[in-house]
Amino acid sequence: MKGFRLSNHAEKVIVERNIKKNWIVDTFTNPDNIENDKKNINLEHRLKIITDYDDRVLRIICNIESNPIIIVTAFFDRRLKGKLK
Repeated sequence: MKGFRLSNHAEKVIVERNIKKNWIVDTFTNPDNIENDKKNINLEHRLKIITDYDDRVLRIICNIESNPIIIVTAFFDRRLKGKLK
């Protein structure tokens, strides 16, 4: 996985939540939307509609100040299903 690494927490939740690694890579490299974190300027939220998973929205949170960038966590954001275009 070029350009980023997964935190221990992200590694754990990706397995627990059955999130495929290629979905993480696609969300990281080609997000449908990027949001700044409301509390931490070092964090960026990247969102992607996963068509292979009932059009659910995958949210990955990245520490963009790290080199390489660290993906802190990943989850399907139920609030955004059907709202992200």
